[in-house]
Amino acid sequence: MHHLAAALHTLGIRLRDKAVTRPERGSVTIEQVLWAVAVIAIVGIVVLAVTNYVTSEAAKIT
Repeated sequence: MHHLAAALHTLGIRLRDKAVTRPERGSVTIEQVLWAVAVIAIVGIVVLAVTNYVTSEAAKIT
């Protein structure tokens, strides 16, 4: 039982060290991509709403 506990403890220490020393390369790029997707979605919703409004108002004229 002590052997298993020691092995798990060693594994935990190794994983923690890798997580702490690992640089966060690419995190800024992922954040920028997510913001770009969000902005594109918002613009698409606004364009859809304006298009529907203009179409419904144009239908009232004729």
